[in-house]
Amino acid sequence: MELRAFGPELWIAEGPVVSFYGFPYPTRMAVIRLSNGDLFIWSPLPFAGLKDEIDALGPVAHLVSPNLLHHIWLGAWKQAYPAARLIASPGLPRRRRDLAFDAVLTDTPDPAWAADIDQVAVHGNIFMTETVFLHRSSRTAIFADLIENFPPGWFKGWRGWLARLDGIVFPNFGAPREMRWGFVDRRKARSGIQRVLDFAPERVVIAHGTMAESGGTGFVRHAFRWL
Repeated sequence: MELRAFGPELWIAEGPVVSFYGFPYPTRMAVIRLSNGDLFIWSPLPFAGLKDEIDALGPVAHLVSPNLLHHIWLGAWKQAYPAARLIASPGLPRRRRDLAFDAVLTDTPDPAWAADIDQVAVHGNIFMTETVFLHRSSRTAIFADLIENFPPGWFKGWRGWLARLDGIVFPNFGAPREMRWGFVDRRKARSGIQRVLDFAPERVVIAHGTMAESGGTGFVRHAFRWL
């Protein structure tokens, strides 16, 4: 693994391919350097040689889980950076009682990063609430699982057929269909996504699949046409 610049004060790293219910999922994390020099680590992945690169950027201050599925490696990062704050997605403290979280994400950005990053909690889903982050200086929206965009051919055989049916394969990409079904209050969800669109992102980082390095607003709009 190695860091790659994705925009001003924003880096990404490609992680291992993991099995998710038998489907091979590529993974991705993001690192944002705040204006005070502190690092905001989004959806941290295994170190795998990253530590020296991370340390060269600045002190790790915030370890952030954007939803209930992106938390596996939080403990290892906290052990490596004990001074960093652990930030949970809603409901995660109940799931990870082994971790002592410092805060839970809301619709309002934490004062520690509010000058650099806005955030939108996309409500309305009965299973989980995902927080989308909006990095101001790079004009980037950062999604975890609300947008998945796999290239044709990534999944083989019957998995490819199911993935296309699930609505996560280019050009018909977006949230997995089972996640869409969980949005029982679509009015709330539309309100959240509209806030992201109002931000007019130029770039979009997603955890799984092909990102948008330009045309970000259209990318988000296309991904949520179902909504």
